Amino acid sequence: MAGLKPRREAFFLPGSAAGGRFCFLTHAVDPVGTLIFVHPFAEEMNKSRRMVALAAEAFATRGWSTLQVDLTGCGDSAGDFGDASWDLWIQDCRDAWSWVTTHLKGAVALWGMRGGALVLADWLRSGGVAAPLLLWQPVSNGRQHLTQFLRLKGAAEMLADADAKASMEAVRASLKAGESVDVAGYRLSSDLARGMESATLGLQNGYPAPVVALELGPPEREEVSPALRVLIDRWVGAGIRCRAQAVVGPAFWQTQEIELCPALIEASLLALEEFA
Repeated sequence: MAGLKPRREAFFLPGSAAGGRFCFLTHAVDPVGTLIFVHPFAEEMNKSRRMVALAAEAFATRGWSTLQVDLTGCGDSAGDFGDASWDLWIQDCRDAWSWVTTHLKGAVALWGMRGGALVLADWLRSGGVAAPLLLWQPVSNGRQHLTQFLRLKGAAEMLADADAKASMEAVRASLKAGESVDVAGYRLSSDLARGMESATLGLQNGYPAPVVALELGPPEREEVSPALRVLIDRWVGAGIRCRAQAVVGPAFWQTQEIELCPALIEASLLALEEFA
């Protein structure tokens, strides 16, 4: 098997929008299981494409296939971003799980990055599914994540602090009134904003599968952020087998140029050994 390249397959998974969800499957040469990847929010998804592709290729050499799903309204999936809702994204996760467990053999694990971790957590709390969980730079608070995204509007318009605050208040008022708003080239629906705002990175007590969270940072930072440490400690106290690890590397999901972090892939390969 050594030297063989993983086979790749693209297809559309039928969904609520005509055309369905675009899926990209990287087959392991000698499969032991499949990872379902849920991508980050908005432009972070595009910035992360290269790293995710390289990781999927590396995972395939260790027996793990990867199913990348473009959530409804994102990437090459059907629908516009403005038509997406949090509930639709949770249904996308549910449908991806159903497809993998029906069509592929072996273990199934979940892989979420940034805001994608929030989507996975909300879906998992809805019940019925538990699987090993690999988290890349997970976002723990949906409201904070939404606020950071909305601030891009003020930054793009180069507003002063006072004007940016007023702009933020106006945007939130529009969303609360059920209207859609345009932010950084994305049309954000009130349904999607409401779902994200209420999302938290929580798991049920005693979640019966291992969880590994990897967080990037500068060389001088040897520990994960206080927010992630608090979350991991809470999970440990709730009887969840989990760990967090700081990895040296750039915040590639927000850099101007496409950047890579081989150390993150290496740390992820070690995590997969815990999932097999």
